[in-house]
Formats: sequence, structure tokens, C-alpha cells
Amino acid sequence: MSKQIVIPFGPQHPVLPEPIHLDLVMEDERVVEALPSIGYVHRGLEKLVEKRDFRDFVYIAERICGICSFIHGMTYCHAVEGVMDLPVPPRANYLRTVWSELSRLHSHLLWLGLMADAMGFESLFMQSWRLREHVLDDMEETTGNRVIQGSCKVGGVRRDISDAKLREIADGLEELRPQLEDLRDVFVRDSSVRHRLGGLGTLTEQQAWELGAVGPVLRACGVANDIRQTGYAAYDELDFTPAVETAGDCWARTAVRAEELFTSIDLIQQAAEKIPEGPIEVKVTGNPKGEFYARSEQPRGEVIHYVKANGTKNLVRFRVRTPTFSNIAPLVVSMKGIELADVPVVVLSIDPCIGCAER
Repeated sequence: MSKQIVIPFGPQHPVLPEPIHLDLVMEDERVVEALPSIGYVHRGLEKLVEKRDFRDFVYIAERICGICSFIHGMTYCHAVEGVMDLPVPPRANYLRTVWSELSRLHSHLLWLGLMADAMGFESLFMQSWRLREHVLDDMEETTGNRVIQGSCKVGGVRRDISDAKLREIADGLEELRPQLEDLRDVFVRDSSVRHRLGGLGTLTEQQAWELGAVGPVLRACGVANDIRQTGYAAYDELDFTPAVETAGDCWARTAVRAEELFTSIDLIQQAAEKIPEGPIEVKVTGNPKGEFYARSEQPRGEVIHYVKANGTKNLVRFRVRTPTFSNIAPLVVSMKGIELADVPVVVLSIDPCIGCAER
């Protein structure tokens, strides 16, 4: 009988952009069990809500995660607006949708580059990040910042985008489409990539449901679940179909994210055509009282922001459930039986954001 040993994996590892720690119980070169340890970078952001004006807390909510910062800020605003019953102007909802999809594009391209790097495809990594620069340029031109935008506020948005600029962004993404298609084809159809990722870190549809998987991890198991379908912001006025795969492995998660690039482009183009005229914010008077939770679809999956207020300028409670936190349990199960050399790729396949998970 093989002797079991425990190998610590993380929080620092050459492949991982995030400080996740796992204790890997090994028999020879195969993982028998993976025991996660969370809390390494806990920052106490949820506690700050007791000391900051609820309007200013948007800036802190955005800093929960650098990559999907806008959607964190927007979801927090949705929660506060739900408590205060604020009618957000339609134009502001469309602008929020455009920035959300630009954030999804830049997040997925960043992750595809990291996955390519983990597999040793350096040129594919550089191509993914080169295309991402076009998206970051659009975000910088419309918000003033490349990563953390600061353009969302309770009651609407801080900046407008002219109709001409929206059409320019939509046309620029259409020009980018052929290069993105070439990139997708490498990740999805190249035999070496499929050999490296296929059959690795597999989850069944039932396991994904029972373990609470969200986002591309869930959709890669054949479940067409996407919170954008609930119709928040302007999504109820736009048409799209969630990208779905059925294999439930690392390749399927990669394919889902690669296909979602084009879903985001289509949504931005629809928003540019349909965006109405009008104000971009409503005046916020008084303080919130009550409780509310809001859900949004981050690039990594469903995020929930819960707020509780007592009628003062400082909220009583703020709680966030991030998609990485939801996907840790499915990750641990998917690692059973894989070889030690495959651990970094399987961990990376959920697109972990540990800073996000450890508010």
C-alpha cells in the first residue's frame, strides 16, 4: 500500500496569480484529498461599512477585487438602491451594462493569458494580453481608469458616454472580432491544448449543482445558469444566450470563457444601438433603512451583496458572497485523482480570486 504524504501548495506559486493555500494529501503522484485554507489575505473590508458614509463606500466595494471592480461597485449600488427604492435612470442602466461587459472582456482575456502561461504557451499568453489592451483603452477613455473605474454611484453613474463614442467602441470591438476568433480557435480546437486540458478536473452536472458552483464552472457542466438572465441593469432589454459546455473539465471551462468574449461584444453592440437619452443619475436624499441583497454576474460567476441599514449614513451590515468562495468546494472535489503536475492548471481553471473571496 502506498504511503500518504501531505504537500503544501501555495500561497505562493509561480503559476498562481492569487495566494490560495491547499494541503494536498498524496499517494505517489496522485491527489487523494485537497484541504483548502482560507483567510491568508483577509482585509476586513466588510467591517469598514460601519465607519464610511454609504455613498462613499462604493469606492471600497470596488476594491474588493481589482479585475471585476466595476461589477462589485454596481452590485453594492443595486443593494443600496433596493433599500432606498431609488429609480435608476434607463441611460445609467445601459452605461452600467456596457462597463460590466467591458470588465468581463478584460477579465476573460486576462485569464486566458494566464491559462496559456500555465500550459507553457508564451506567445498565446502575449496575444491574449495584447488584445486585452484594446479593452482597457476603451475603459480608460470612458471612465478615466484602466482597472478600478470609480464611475458607478448610488443612484446612477458619475460619467456619461456620448452616443458617438459608444458606436466607436462597438465598431472597434467588431474589428477585434477576427483576432478574438483566432484566439478562441487555439484554445478550443488546438489538439495540444485539448490534450492538456481535456478530462482534467472533471465535475458532473449533479456535483456542480450540489456543491454550489457558479459562473463558467457551472456552465461548463451543462447548466445554462447566468444571473444576467434575471434582467438587472439593462439586460432585460438585450438578447443573449449563455455559453454552455457539457464536459465539465478544464477544457470546457476554457471554452465557455472563450465563447463569452463574443457574448459580451454582442451585448455592448446592442446597448450602443438601444441606449436611450436622458439623465445618468437621480438625486439621493436621506439615509437608507432596511435590508436588501442584490445579485450580479461577475466574470467568475454570481456575486451577492447584502446590506442592512438603520437610517443613519453608515450601514449596519455589509456581506458579500463572491463566486470564488462558491467555487472552492467544487474545486476541491475536482482535484481528487489528478496528478501533482496538474494541480496548478486545475486550480487556475476556476479563475480564482482569493482577494475577492477573503474580503
